[in-house]
Amino acid sequence: MDITLEPKGPIALLHVIPDRIDASVAIQFKDRFRDMVKDWNGPVVLDLQNVTFLDSSGLGAVVAARKLLGEGRQLDLSCLSPAVDKVMRLTRMNQVFPIHNSVEDALAAHGVAPAA
Repeated sequence: MDITLEPKGPIALLHVIPDRIDASVAIQFKDRFRDMVKDWNGPVVLDLQNVTFLDSSGLGAVVAARKLLGEGRQLDLSCLSPAVDKVMRLTRMNQVFPIHNSVEDALAAHGVAPAA
């Protein structure tokens, strides 16, 4: 599971590279997420612009990632494809996760100005 970390001030911006988070990669996703944020104390924004498919196992992995952050730390989602957005709305996870149309919107929600 290829995920890259881009620090943005107090925010850990994680870019998910593969186009699917499904049963075949859910455990790898959780493990990689945990490894990337274990030393990070602030909020995390998950950039899902490349993800076009999310099944129930993938959704469970994203929920598990949120739980890994613990109390007081937030996981925001950004750049959801129509298919991933539909899964979030149908499962009402859009009421659990802050969802942003763009990475810039997600960063702005945490007071981080876009780079000039």
